[in-house]
Amino acid sequence: MLLLALETSTDLGSCALWRDGAVDERVCPPGRPHSETLLPLVREILAAAGVRIGDLDGIAFGNGPGAFTGLRVACGIAQGLAVGIGRPLVPVGTLAALAWQTGAGRIVALLDARMNEVYSGCFVRGADDVAPLGEIQLAPPDAVDLPAGPWHAAGNALAAYPDLAARVAAAGFTGDPGAMPAAAAVAALGAARLARGLGIDPEAAAPLYVRDKVARTVAERLADGGRA
Repeated sequence: MLLLALETSTDLGSCALWRDGAVDERVCPPGRPHSETLLPLVREILAAAGVRIGDLDGIAFGNGPGAFTGLRVACGIAQGLAVGIGRPLVPVGTLAALAWQTGAGRIVALLDARMNEVYSGCFVRGADDVAPLGEIQLAPPDAVDLPAGPWHAAGNALAAYPDLAARVAAAGFTGDPGAMPAAAAVAALGAARLARGLGIDPEAAAPLYVRDKVARTVAERLADGGRA
């Protein structure tokens, strides 16, 4: 199977090419919008592999949650490419990708949602996928619901919110505060799902936002002691 994967839900944008289990991943240059850097990176990774876009069996993309603009970039580019070659898309959740790449058996994925909130989800790893336990949650760091028992916590929310990291440590979890979702994990999950017939028509693809607002109002910032 030959599959292209795109992941731009955070500041760490990337793309990956999956070829029958072998993965080549490229990271977007820092400090520039993913909308400017992702497509040139896709062209680069395909050219390096001697692959034409029409050779792909499908395209996977990180569909969220994450940064609103980043989610739209990955979804929009994936849709455009898939429509052009008549191939299916495979949406892969950002937290699922984050959970998969840890290699742990039971994972709490914790992604910084900004605005003093955290995206969180619990996953159990299987042979070629991760199974979610419940719905993705959005909550302030002190309200994140942590499961009981030994788990592995991963995600940049641990670095962004020290009190949350302290709660995770007190619960006896192992932790990886530097983990960020990457296209290689999106590729692995996407390839497995495509093999199971879980691809969708490009027109049906959409980001998973979870949050329905982009920024806090002036009144909300002032109420928390911030500046207008």
